[in-house]
Amino acid sequence: MSRLWYGKKGRKHQAVNRKYALITTREDINSKQATNTKTDLEPEAFRPNLSDPSELLQPEQIEKLTKSLPPRTIGYPWTLVYSTAKHGMSLKTLYRTMLGLDTPVLLVIKDSDGQVFGALASEPFKVSDGFYGTGETFMFTFSPDFEVFKWTGDNMFFIKGDMDSLAFGGGGGEFALWLDGDLYHGRSHSCKTFGNHTLSKREDFTIQDIEIWAFE
Repeated sequence: MSRLWYGKKGRKHQAVNRKYALITTREDINSKQATNTKTDLEPEAFRPNLSDPSELLQPEQIEKLTKSLPPRTIGYPWTLVYSTAKHGMSLKTLYRTMLGLDTPVLLVIKDSDGQVFGALASEPFKVSDGFYGTGETFMFTFSPDFEVFKWTGDNMFFIKGDMDSLAFGGGGGEFALWLDGDLYHGRSHSCKTFGNHTLSKREDFTIQDIEIWAFE
């Protein structure tokens, strides 16, 4: 049934039934396709290429770590620059493999309890008189679940190395992570730099294996 009404001059007008069609443009299609593609590729974005298979990290652990890395490392392959399996248990050798690197490095430790933990250092390890590094440095553990401990801003005790030990964090006389010169004994404790808890099951642990990855 049509409805009528009268205009200003007394003329009859009939309502017109209008139908509207949703027009999809080429830009809309491309936009949707791009969104779908991004969603499909997102998991792949967190699976970097590794120069060697990791003996310590599972693929899902690598993905979790990648999501926490500094932006300047994203897109670069992981290069294994040091491992106790290849280079032996020696802090001196570890320092030697760092020469010439200009990239953050990821230290991964597996202890005799089978626990995996470590640190992301903002720059390669070296012998130093004092602490060095920046707030990009963080600690992590998979013991028992994955946790990352970023810089709290409380102090700047990031990394300190000499021929007898390599240490991370400080404040209150405790390190977040400490390794001896033989890379055999280690210690982990809560500290103010990262606000972390003990990374390993026990404060004192025995190192089973170490891997260090660079991003280049």
